[in-house]
Amino acid sequence: MPVFRPQFITFDCYGTLTNFQMAETARQIYASRLAPDTLERFIRNFAAYRLDEIMGDWKPYDQVLCNAVERTCRRNGVTFDESEARQFYTAVPGWGPHPDVPAGLAKIAMEIPLVILSNAMDEQIMSNVEKLGAPFAHVFTAQQANAYKPRFQAFEYMFDQLGCGPQDVLHCSSSFRYDLMSAHDLGITNKVWVNRGHEPANPYYGYVEIADISGLPAVVGL
Repeated sequence: MPVFRPQFITFDCYGTLTNFQMAETARQIYASRLAPDTLERFIRNFAAYRLDEIMGDWKPYDQVLCNAVERTCRRNGVTFDESEARQFYTAVPGWGPHPDVPAGLAKIAMEIPLVILSNAMDEQIMSNVEKLGAPFAHVFTAQQANAYKPRFQAFEYMFDQLGCGPQDVLHCSSSFRYDLMSAHDLGITNKVWVNRGHEPANPYYGYVEIADISGLPAVVGL
């Protein structure tokens, strides 16, 4: 992709910038009760149910997680405990960035406004953003948009708030299913896939691949 200087660089937060630790939290809670292979299946199921839970009408993220944990426990024959499910939600604000993020963002933050569009609650997100080590011009949440990604409504809310269109942004994410597929369908032609190793490549969706955020400045000619 030729060098493109967007009006905004828009980011997924959890997984792309913030080290997303749902799997690690599941291991902390359930490792003493589940055999290793069962635990890894539990983690895969939990990820799938989280995605399924956000595809309909918006509901608070603590409810998303509680429902996903309950469904995962039922599928795997594990006793469901609502207090354990709550631990996933309360863990989120403590998560920090991937090691490459602060320096990579610092190289572009003074040149191009940075924006986050996150599947988060307002009460969670700023604790994570403050740990990223760079200023963000805007932080939008699923709570504000009344919809979670990958639903188009979340992206359309962001465009409305920014007063721009798909042609004006470079969208950066480590996830096809949550971000880059929807971005493609909405006409965001300039996309970056941060290959964090949790999804396979899918060239159909048209993107520049980088290993981590240290590669992002070069994408925009900085």
